[in-house]
Amino acid sequence: MERMKELIDILNKASYDYYQKNESNMSDFEYDKLYDELVKLEKETGVILANSPTQNVGYTVLSNLTKIRHDERILSLDKTKEPTKLKSWLENQDGLLSWKLDGLTIVLKYNNGELVQGITRGNGEVGEDITHNVKVFKNVPLKISYKDELIIRGEGIISYSEFDRINSELDENEAYKNPRNLCSGTVRQLNSEICAKRNVMFYAFTVFKADGVDFDDKKSNQLLWLKDLGFDVVYNKVVNSDNIIDSIYEFENKIPDNDFATDGLVLTYNSISYSSSLGSTSKFPKDSIAFKWKDETAETTLRAVSYTHLRAHETYR
Repeated sequence: MERMKELIDILNKASYDYYQKNESNMSDFEYDKLYDELVKLEKETGVILANSPTQNVGYTVLSNLTKIRHDERILSLDKTKEPTKLKSWLENQDGLLSWKLDGLTIVLKYNNGELVQGITRGNGEVGEDITHNVKVFKNVPLKISYKDELIIRGEGIISYSEFDRINSELDENEAYKNPRNLCSGTVRQLNSEICAKRNVMFYAFTVFKADGVDFDDKKSNQLLWLKDLGFDVVYNKVVNSDNIIDSIYEFENKIPDNDFATDGLVLTYNSISYSSSLGSTSKFPKDSIAFKWKDETAETTLRAVSYTHLRAHETYR
C-alpha cells in the first residue's frame, strides 16, 4: 500500500510539472514504467485511491446537496477533563484510545467493492450527500477488495499546512478562521473541483457494518483491517487502567508536532460485544467517552473593544 501511495505522489507531481509548469522532469519511458507498476498494484490489491492518476476524474457540479437519513443515529460523546475518570471508567476492560480529530464526521458506504455514498454527520439523524466531493478526497479508496456492504465512519480534515496554503491565496478579510471551518465549507461545495484542490483527508475511526469479517471481538482489529483495505485510520493505541494515564500524556506530547487539529481524545471499549451490550442514553453512547485537556478553555476578562467602519453592505466572513 505504501508503494502505491509513493507512486501516486511521484506520478501526480510529474503530471503537474508537465501540464501546469511546462517542466519535463521525467521521461515518457520512466513515467510509463511507474504508471504500469501502479496499475499492476491496483489490480493485485483491488484498491484504487481517489487521487490515482489511473482514474480520469470528471468533476461534478450540483445545484444542491440532498438530505440523507442515517441508518443509525450518530450520537455525541460524553466528556471529561479528568484523567482519573478515564481510568475508573475502563475498570477491567481494555480500551482503544485515539485522537478526537477536529474536522467533520463523515459516513462512507461501499457496495461490491466500490464507493457508492458519502454523507456528512449533519444533526446526527440526517446528513447531506457529499459523494461527489468524497470521490476527490486525497486519500479515499474508490475501490476496495471487500465486496460485501461496508459502512464506516471517520473524520474529514484539512491539515494546518494546507490551511495556511489556502489562506495565503486569499485576501485577509476572506481568510478562514480555522481548519475545521475550511473543511466544513469545502466538503459542502457543489463543485467538486473546488474540493479536489483543497486536499481533504479522511481518517476512519469506526466500522459500522462489515458482515462476515471476524475481528476477534476487537475494535483495534477493525482499524487494522481498514488499513489493509487502503484506508488511513486515526492514530490509536490499546490501553488499560494501568497505562491509561501515561498514554494520555504520550498523546499530549505529540500535539506540537501534529499537522492537524485535534479536540482532545476518544476512549472506547476495545471489545465489540461488550460495547454493543451497553447501548446508549438519549444523548451519548455508553461505550465511548471524550477527554479534553483542562487548559483548552480559560476564563478571560474583556479589557477593550475596537471598532472598524465598513461601507454599506460590507461584511466580514
